[in-house]
Amino acid sequence: FKGQIAMQRRQFLKNSVLLSAAGLVGPAVASQTVVRNSAPLTAPVMRRRFVLSQTYKLAPPQGSSGVVKLWIPLPVDTAFQQMTGLSFSGNYQQAYITTNNTYGAKTLFATWPKSEGDLLLQLDLEIETADWEPLKQDALKNWQAPEQIVYPLAVKPYLLPTTHTPVDGLVRETAQKITAGETDPLKKARLIYEWVSSHMERDNDVIGCGTGDVATILQSGKLSGKCTDISSVFVALARASGIPARELFGIRLGRANKLERYSASAFGKADSAGVSDVSGGQHCRAEFYLAGYGWLPCDPADVTKMRLAEKKAHQDPDVQAVNTYLFGNWEMNWVGFNYGRDFELYPATEQGAVNNFGYPYAEVDGDPLNFYDPKVFTYHYVSTEQR
Repeated sequence: FKGQIAMQRRQFLKNSVLLSAAGLVGPAVASQTVVRNSAPLTAPVMRRRFVLSQTYKLAPPQGSSGVVKLWIPLPVDTAFQQMTGLSFSGNYQQAYITTNNTYGAKTLFATWPKSEGDLLLQLDLEIETADWEPLKQDALKNWQAPEQIVYPLAVKPYLLPTTHTPVDGLVRETAQKITAGETDPLKKARLIYEWVSSHMERDNDVIGCGTGDVATILQSGKLSGKCTDISSVFVALARASGIPARELFGIRLGRANKLERYSASAFGKADSAGVSDVSGGQHCRAEFYLAGYGWLPCDPADVTKMRLAEKKAHQDPDVQAVNTYLFGNWEMNWVGFNYGRDFELYPATEQGAVNNFGYPYAEVDGDPLNFYDPKVFTYHYVSTEQR
């Protein structure tokens, strides 16, 4: 029986990666590394600047010994966000940045030779963002669907199934019912988005961001979950309809200036100085690829979050305003880490492929640290907007 429990715990940790815990002390500094990008990406609109400070304290349970390993997701650089600076310090044996994995996910990897005492790491990220609003800015007003759709080689993997996002069976049947013979890819994506945002419900009892197991959600008939679940249903239905799509796993950084009038808490918040405790602010968004244009943003999960937070029906005018904005637009009081699903981190974990990499992940003697227990794995995130 104990063996079964251990196997179930290990499988859940592997599927969910690691979920958040808060409240720890600062590290004893042993060394420090600073990385700063010298050529920022050009953005078309006003940029927001944040410092995301992360503090980690690992205290493996008694009886464990040997090497401790920690993987921390870092932001991906895009036209709408860039990591402009990075510094880290702690009492680790070694720590370095790597991107050697299937999805090119940036990772800060740290190791300690023995699981004794408090294992500490402090990480500060400087981040610049710009609202990504192609539909609001009429970027598609002259767009027409190509007669023959050919996707770039780098986009084609986002048509394929993964362990948690199948594209056949019930997923394809559901997608066909939703799109009902529509051939225009933008209209198909909009139909899928509207179905997901109106049919799915946010379930605050789900741990973390959810596992995004689309087949289980559709087969159960219980169309609910957290942001990874909701975004993954959109992604799977889009792929099953021939539209490349992907999740982007990240974290909220502070106040939502544009959407705050619709909800004081659903989309992010900060104090008067721009400081926000974001230890539990992980959030997954979705993108889809439009042939002849490129990637477009959407976020059906935040529609369901706002609906629950404000106790409003989907047809409510405020909900509809948010629903309209979040198809084709993102307010960037948020930063995305990576698009990875069911992939191997680098250096490789002993537990194998991770479901997604929106949370930090740690192993002691090859076993994941129990994220339920802040006594063994705690981390604290504070974001400060620079003004």
